[in-house]
Amino acid sequence: MRGLPIAARLYVAAVIIAGISLFAVCAPHMQFEQPLLFMALLVLSSASAALKVHLPLTAGKSTMSVSYAVDFASLLLLGPHETMLVAAGSALSQCTQNRKDPNPLYRTLFSIASLVITIQTAGLVFAALGGTRVDMSLAAIARPLIGAATAAFLVNTGLVAMAIALSTHARVTTVWHENFWWIAPSYFVGAATSALAVTFVSHAGYWIAPITFAPLYLTYRTYNVYLGRMEDKQRHVQQTSDLHLSTIEALARAIDAKDQTAHTHIRRVQVFATRLAEAAGLSDADIQGVKTAALLHDIGKLAVPEHILSKPGPLTQEEFQKIRIHPQVGAEIIAKVPFPYPVAPLIMSHHERWDGKGYPQALAGDQIPIGARILTIVDYYDAVTTERPYHSALTMESAIGLLKHEMGRALDPTLVPIFVDLLPALSAAIGEETAQLEAASAPPPLDLVAGNPSGLVPAPGPSAFENIALAHREIYALYEIAQTMGTCLSVSDTMALISSKLSKIVPWSGCSLFLHDPAARTLTCRFAVGTEASRVLNSTLGDDCGVFGLVVGHRQTVIANPGIPLEALGVSVSSDMKSAIVCPLIYNDIFIGCLSLYHAEANRYTEDHRRLLERITEQAGAVIHNSIVFEQTQEDSLTDPLTGLPNRRSMFVHLSRELARAGRLRGEVAVIVMDVDGFKAINDTYGHNVGDQALREVATTLQAALRPYDLCVRYAGDEFIVVLADCSRDSADSKRHELQSRVAEITLEVRPGKQLRLAVSAGAAVFPEDGSTLEELLADADHRMYRDKALRRGQLTMFHTARAEFAVVNEFSEARPLIAASSAERVPISA
Repeated sequence: MRGLPIAARLYVAAVIIAGISLFAVCAPHMQFEQPLLFMALLVLSSASAALKVHLPLTAGKSTMSVSYAVDFASLLLLGPHETMLVAAGSALSQCTQNRKDPNPLYRTLFSIASLVITIQTAGLVFAALGGTRVDMSLAAIARPLIGAATAAFLVNTGLVAMAIALSTHARVTTVWHENFWWIAPSYFVGAATSALAVTFVSHAGYWIAPITFAPLYLTYRTYNVYLGRMEDKQRHVQQTSDLHLSTIEALARAIDAKDQTAHTHIRRVQVFATRLAEAAGLSDADIQGVKTAALLHDIGKLAVPEHILSKPGPLTQEEFQKIRIHPQVGAEIIAKVPFPYPVAPLIMSHHERWDGKGYPQALAGDQIPIGARILTIVDYYDAVTTERPYHSALTMESAIGLLKHEMGRALDPTLVPIFVDLLPALSAAIGEETAQLEAASAPPPLDLVAGNPSGLVPAPGPSAFENIALAHREIYALYEIAQTMGTCLSVSDTMALISSKLSKIVPWSGCSLFLHDPAARTLTCRFAVGTEASRVLNSTLGDDCGVFGLVVGHRQTVIANPGIPLEALGVSVSSDMKSAIVCPLIYNDIFIGCLSLYHAEANRYTEDHRRLLERITEQAGAVIHNSIVFEQTQEDSLTDPLTGLPNRRSMFVHLSRELARAGRLRGEVAVIVMDVDGFKAINDTYGHNVGDQALREVATTLQAALRPYDLCVRYAGDEFIVVLADCSRDSADSKRHELQSRVAEITLEVRPGKQLRLAVSAGAAVFPEDGSTLEELLADADHRMYRDKALRRGQLTMFHTARAEFAVVNEFSEARPLIAASSAERVPISA
């Protein structure tokens, strides 16, 4: 009984207990006045129980026999108490004879108990209507006999119908009408036959009794033929229904296969919805309706443009209106299919909300069909736990939190807890099924494309659904690349987009872009991702090297499928790459580089991959060329051409961003303004070439002393500005002194044997202590720098004065050369 619902278990137990109790109460009244007749009726009833037919609408689990006629005869001849044993014997025989599988004990006990209750009820009705045993005429016995037959029919079929209804979650009236109402005549025929047999036996003797059972056998044969034809008809109907459903399922899976945003979505929804419907106690017909509706719930998306379904960002109001029509379109399509259970209403309402804010009809609460409420829950869960263009997949725990949050809002609050309890088992089942589907649809290993020298026969190709998915994956990937390729300005961003979208239709373990330098006749890797990316990036090779030499020379795509190391591609790194495809990038008949894909598996690339890659590079050539031009222009606009440092425009962008970040996080930013001491004198004395060299040396020294995320800018002329993130006043002053000391160590050979030492004046300002805006910080730092410059001039003047006085007092001839040497070691003082 563990397989039965709780209500069915309780009901079956109650009937068994009632039957046993009734038997115990009535057993003491058994008299057995005619033991031979009792034994004959018991044997006859048990034998006739073997003449049974299976009820066609109960999956072969319920049967009906003609032994009820013998039970009626026993009721007339022996009375209800002895007849209980006769009926119990027939029930036991009916449950055990001619069965392939043993009948469960509870079902046998239930059958015996229900017949005990039936016989006692029929006996009471028979006696209440004036019936006696065999001493009545046919006219007198008609009324009590009809009453007893009616009571026996209603009680017996009612008890069984209730058990079936509770076991299958169906309505008892529906079960009774579909299974039992049409057998009512057999009860009255059996009762009448029994009465005639008893009358004949009482007047003509027991030898005529066998003749009276001829009508019973004819009745059995009639029902057997009738039910056999009915079963054949139902089998045909079921086969036709299965055929229709299989056809629809194949079409639905084909539609699902082309959906790149929710592949295998309907299969998961179907499994989830079916299990939830079963757990919610729906009838078999309603469960089948939910299962079919889950299969077809998104068929209306055929009326929604693909670019809306796959749009990665938020939908506009007009686009959302197009999405909202798909439940109604799907319901209109399915409404024309004559399903024997409700499907179209579930599809129509699967986007309704419990609070009435859904679409298309704004139904609320119990107005929404329960099947649609089930679809809403499982569709919502699957949508948030799978990767979509407009959101990332959530974990099961996060999704369960959302489900609970939406209880009473979008989702039925009584069904959500049931679904949450089912989720662990459902997820495991779906995981196993998904693994099986992926294994079945995985691409087969390929032999060498050219000539198949191995002589092996390739494994069968992908399934039909996988071919549909691949075709639409190609269309979708090409559409995405074409749609978004022009939105990227840099080479890295463009290639990151191309490589990510390309992986959906052309497999790769590594992807790289080599740009051509016609003057140097080299190819330099500007972008690399995947295996060996760190080694390949920024590598340079000759344009006549390896596979790339063939691509540059012939400007045609080359497939290198035999196992090859990257050295054969011209990249001198160790690798276990075994397949490669290299495609030229051409813009206005100018060769600009190569797009190359590598794979760790041998023989991985085919002519179909060549076709796809060449289709993409037709567009990518112009986009990458424009990206190169943009990067060069951007670099020129933000870089000082003399020192290679960022220029003042770059500083304004960087400093504004750092100040905004520091304002949010309550951090500090330091700005150091520096000016080369005596720079004009250097230009005037030694020429602009020496001045330019001095600026380059200062720039290199300052850049080397900074952290990677700090910024050093050539602001104008001989002025430099350093921006230090997360830097306090003490740290800024320390860094200022460090930079001045490092610059002071620079030595330039301005003439043969002539050395020049450099120096800078510097001032530091700290945000927000010295100012809250860019202008305030620069002004404060500039003021401190000039104060430092003045202080340094005073110290240098005092130094020269002291050295001159020392020379006069001591009158050493070596004093003047010493002073001159000292002057040569410092930068000349400007006016």
